[in-house]
Amino acid sequence: MSLIIFLETITNPQLEIADIKALSEVARRNKILLVADTTITPPYLFDSREFGVDIEVLSSTKYISGGATSVGGLIIDNGTFDWLNNDKLKEDAKKQGPHTLVVKLKREVYRNLGACLSPHNAYLQSLGLETLALRADKSCSNTLTLAEYLEKQPEINNVNYPGLKSSKYNDISRIQFPNGAGALLTFTLDSKEDCFKFINQLRVIRRATNLNDNKTLILHPASTIFCEYSTELREEMGVSDTLIRLAVGIEDIEDLVDDITQAMEVLK
Repeated sequence: MSLIIFLETITNPQLEIADIKALSEVARRNKILLVADTTITPPYLFDSREFGVDIEVLSSTKYISGGATSVGGLIIDNGTFDWLNNDKLKEDAKKQGPHTLVVKLKREVYRNLGACLSPHNAYLQSLGLETLALRADKSCSNTLTLAEYLEKQPEINNVNYPGLKSSKYNDISRIQFPNGAGALLTFTLDSKEDCFKFINQLRVIRRATNLNDNKTLILHPASTIFCEYSTELREEMGVSDTLIRLAVGIEDIEDLVDDITQAMEVLK
């Protein structure tokens, strides 16, 4: 077989969380490869091997880079999958064993296609990696504080963050992500017009599409990263016209709260 179970550890922007250990048990029983996109929860926040993930993929442009200095991505093979169970790599596995995927990537994706980090980008990201834990702690702490603050504001609707006690994913989040539930939260306002009025009023928080940056960034998903989908399909995916995504950085929390507070004045 060449089946794969693929998931995001925390979906973007719905912020849904699956029971990954349960999925890994299903995958093991059926000899299926389990692949997880851990961009929102990089290695410091989530131990993929402990929860039975075979392959971890993530955008290193985010948490690892930190300051959005460079574009990159990582593939981490935990060495837990028997590639003899994969029809496409079975013959290679007879020679390469647990290193089958890594050899395949190096010989085809890296050597033949040239898909790899440039030396300078690798240098910039290695610098970011040095402070990953510090920045992740700060951004996760800021996110929880902002989520709790937003929950108390009458102008703000439906605050969604797995770290909140009110979240239906809070229990599984604390088990899978003990160092923090990521730095992404969403909330809704009364209308699409209110969303843009609020975003345009912000002074510290910036409009941009990145996440897990040192800077706090905001966007309107329905008109940006999901703009190519129909209104009906966006609603089905949980991306309404009234949804706002906030990717929280490492600024002083009081500056972020003050910025949101002054921006909410346009909603009154």
